[in-house]
Parts: sequence; C-alpha cells; structure tokens
Amino acid sequence: MTIISWIILGLLAGAIAKFLLPGRDPGGLIGTTLIGITGAFIGGWISARWLDHPVTKDFYDGTTWIAAIGGSLVLLIAYRLLFGHSRD
Repeated sequence: MTIISWIILGLLAGAIAKFLLPGRDPGGLIGTTLIGITGAFIGGWISARWLDHPVTKDFYDGTTWIAAIGGSLVLLIAYRLLFGHSRD
C-alpha cells in the first residue's frame, strides 16, 4: 500500500473509532482525524513487527483494517485520558 492508502485508511479508521467511542473529544474533528491516521500507521507497524502479520499490498485486507482501527481506538482512549479534562 502507498502512503496515500494509509492516510485514507487512517481517516476511515478514525471515523470508525469515533463511532465506537462517541462523545466530545478535546481536539474536535481535526484531532480525531489525526489520531485516526496516526493510529493506522501505529497499528500497521505493531501488526507487522510483533503480531507476525506483515502488511499486505491489498487495501481490503481485514487484518490490516482491524490493526488500524485498534491503533486508532488505543490512541483515542489515551488522548481522552491525557487531555479529557479540557472538554468542558
């Protein structure tokens, strides 16, 4: 997959993570989008590095999507824990 594919995957993974964890985020839409893109990269890297599932060139690989969404969820939860007090 190219870098553009990972960015698109990250945008979609961030939207899915936001759907799974509704509520106000300290960063709003832009922050959630950046978390989704970063989560996709981190999830893919963890999947390839430690879970012994190399990143395929196929955009529609289910494991790649799960890793990207999982990475986005973890980052979104961590972001809310660290900066959640400013959501007033």
